[in-house]
Amino acid sequence: MKQDSTRNSAYTVDCEDYVHVVKFSPFESGDACSLIAYGGNNYVVVGTCRFQEEDAEVEGMQYKTLRTFHHGIRVDAIAWSPETRLDALPPQIRFCTAASDRKLRLYTSDLQDKNEFKTFDGHSDYINDLVFAPKEGQEVASVSDDHTCRVWDLEGNEKAHFVLRSPGMSVCWHPEEPFKLMVAEKNGTIRFYDLVTQQAILSLECEQKPLMSADWCLKNNLKIGAVAGSDWLIWDVTRSSYPQDKRPIHVDRARLFRWSRVNENLFATTGYPGKTNTQLLVHHLGHPQPILTGTAAVGSGLTWPRTLPLCAVGGDHKIFFWVSEM
Repeated sequence: MKQDSTRNSAYTVDCEDYVHVVKFSPFESGDACSLIAYGGNNYVVVGTCRFQEEDAEVEGMQYKTLRTFHHGIRVDAIAWSPETRLDALPPQIRFCTAASDRKLRLYTSDLQDKNEFKTFDGHSDYINDLVFAPKEGQEVASVSDDHTCRVWDLEGNEKAHFVLRSPGMSVCWHPEEPFKLMVAEKNGTIRFYDLVTQQAILSLECEQKPLMSADWCLKNNLKIGAVAGSDWLIWDVTRSSYPQDKRPIHVDRARLFRWSRVNENLFATTGYPGKTNTQLLVHHLGHPQPILTGTAAVGSGLTWPRTLPLCAVGGDHKIFFWVSEM
C-alpha cells in the first residue's frame, strides 16, 4: 500500500472495477482489523484493513481481501450486520446490498463452503440506503425513491412500512435507540419513527432542498447532520427542529454526510462527482474551515471505520483513504 501524494489521500487500494459504494463495518467483529466492503458493477468484495495509526508493526496500511461475492448487477448500497464475527469458528460474514434492480440481497458466508444469499422484493423504485438493526441484527430497514421506508426480517418479510412524502435518501438506526428509526427525505424533512407504535414521533426541517444525505451521530445521539443543497446542517434534537449550525461548503451541490465514529465533532462531506473529480471535505465543529480537503477521481461512497479518524471514498478502480487529525 503506497502513500498517494498526488491526490493527497494517505493510502489507496487498487480494485478490479469502478467502486460504487464502500462501507466499513460499524460493529465489533472480534478482530483487530477494520472490516470493509466495497461494491462494483457486479460484485461485492469483503476485506480487512490495518493502519499504522493503530498498529506500530504496520507500515502505512495493510489490506487483505477475504472474499469476492458475485452480485450480477451494480451495487448501490451496502449495510453490515452486527452478527458478522471474524473470531467465531467458522467465521460469519453477513451484509445486505441494495441494487439497481430495486431488490435487497442478504449475503451470509463462513468464508469457506457456505455462501448464501436471499433476495428481498417489494420496493418499486431505486433504493437509496439501508441499515441493520444495531443490536441483534435481525431486521433491515431500507428507503427508496418509491416514497417508502420498509423494515424487513431476515427472511425478506416486511415487518413495517412507512409512507414518506418524498424519496427516502438516508435511514439510520442508533445502537442506543434500538426502537427508533431515523429517515431523511429529499424534501428536507428528517423524521424519527417509533418502531413499536409505528408512528412518527419527531421531525426536523432543513428549510432547503434537495436533502441528499443525513446521519445520526454515534457518539452523541442528540446530534443529527445532513447535507442539503450546497450546505451542511447540524441539529441538536433537544433544542429545535431547525438546524443549530449550517454552512455552505460545496460549490456545486453536496452529496454525502457521514459522522466520524470516534469524535462527535468530526464529520465528512462529499460533493457531486464532477467531470474529473469529487471533493471530500473533513470538518470539525470547532473550526470555521474544513480541516482536510481531498479529491478523488469520480468518487462515490463515504465511510469511517469504527476506531480511527480516517475516512474512505470509492472511485475509479481505487479506494482512497484520508487520515484526519482529531
